[in-house]
This record gives sequence, C-alpha cells and structure tokens, in this order.
Amino acid sequence: MMSVLIMCIGNRDNGDDGIGPYIADIFPETKGFTAVDCGVVPESFTHLSRDAERIILIDAVDMELEPGEIRIVPKDRIPTGSVSTHNIPLSMLMEYLEMEGKSVILVGIQPKKLRGELTKQVREAGKKLINVIVENRLDELEVLK
Repeated sequence: MMSVLIMCIGNRDNGDDGIGPYIADIFPETKGFTAVDCGVVPESFTHLSRDAERIILIDAVDMELEPGEIRIVPKDRIPTGSVSTHNIPLSMLMEYLEMEGKSVILVGIQPKKLRGELTKQVREAGKKLINVIVENRLDELEVLK
C-alpha cells in the first residue's frame, strides 16, 4: 500500500488559516496515511517524508473563490502572497520534496476570515477533504485555473 504523508499547514490562531491544524487534529487513524500538524513551518517536517511515496500539503489559500472551496493548486498558481506566513514559499517546499522523488500536491481551501475561530464553511470543507483523501478520490478535485 502506498504511504501518504499529509502535511497540514496553518496558524490555528488566525481564523480559517487554522484549517490545516484542524484537519491534522481530526484526521482518522487510517492505514497508509499520516497527518501531521506542521503549523507555519512545514519545512521543519520534511524529514517525515522519507518513508512517504506521496505528499499532500493542505493549507488555506486565497484563490478568490467562495469560502470553503477546495482546489488542487499547481505550483505555478501558488499566490506569492499566500495567506499563511511561511518561512519559504510552498512552491519551493514542493520542489524540494519532488527532488527527493516524491509525488507532491498542494490542496488549498479558500478561507473566509483570518481572525477568531474557524468558520463553518471552512470546517465543513476540511471534513469533506478528509473523506476525499481517505477514499483516494483526490483526482476528483478541481484544479485551480
């Protein structure tokens, strides 16, 4: 069975930017999948990718869509001023992991607000995304154009 590392990115103190950590918190124990709360420093967790064949990055991404919309974000479409404050751009992180021979995708969830608690739309999107991942249906997600 393929091993999948889910790197959940975000700041739980910044409203919907906390969707990554929320997903890591509620991701069910599922054979072949490991979900990790990377906070705002996903580059500090690259050592966990050693045993993974596939890596899924999950983050709040402002894609100018309705709150809670989910898209696969190609590297060349990653906004330079992404919602989260990362030390390195996610596109560089993806390139690094790909150089290690890994299959890497970024799944973005459109945030509604970046303060307070997670919004209902984004929390529901996170639950939906977990089901999509566990059921190996990522190819059904729309790609950000």
